[in-house]
Amino acid sequence: MASSTVTTVGAATTRSRVWRTLEVLAWTMSLGCLGTWGGLSLGGSVSARADVARFVAWQRTASPDFAHPDQSLWSPKRIQAWQDSLKRDAPPALAVLRIPRLAIEVPVLEGTDDWTLNRAVGHIEDTAGPGTDGNVGIAGHRDGFFRALKDIIPGDALELATLRGTERYHVERAWVVNPDDVSVLDPTPTRAVTLVTCYPFYFIGSAPQRFIVRAVSEARTGS
Repeated sequence: MASSTVTTVGAATTRSRVWRTLEVLAWTMSLGCLGTWGGLSLGGSVSARADVARFVAWQRTASPDFAHPDQSLWSPKRIQAWQDSLKRDAPPALAVLRIPRLAIEVPVLEGTDDWTLNRAVGHIEDTAGPGTDGNVGIAGHRDGFFRALKDIIPGDALELATLRGTERYHVERAWVVNPDDVSVLDPTPTRAVTLVTCYPFYFIGSAPQRFIVRAVSEARTGS
């Protein structure tokens, strides 16, 4: 009888240890899963917040309503035209063009009609889109946003910011062509930006030539 009791107690103790072990294992797995889920959720939350922050920053940066562009070099006529353009809401910008040394920072809108070029600079139809491969053509007025191009030199930094990130370029060269020379907008094998404006910069009347700036891409970085 005593032997049977000892055996029963021993079996009960063994079962109890097994259940405790299983309970500890279950809690450990549960906590581990909870920790993993929490880590993934936190990581996803942080990533989502970062995405939202980048988007908000982009909206602020790419707003076509830059309140106070540097107009120190602009003609009175162009300043008035820009002010008149504010009476109409602008579409979302495709990009923001920056040339830091020349204090150029301007939204890039689609098209090259009069209103667009009074309000900002314009992406030239049938050229590569900002942030894509190829030759991105951008036009601007010589007595407005692009007047500072008169002082551009090879090596100047140029940036084109889009939702995809910020493309960094350096100016390769600048030259003058006749208005009918559209070869400057031909596709290029690597990423490039071609800026087009009228020339001479201070010519009275309809300018007879075009001033061209070609910038080539450097390494791409996130915004």
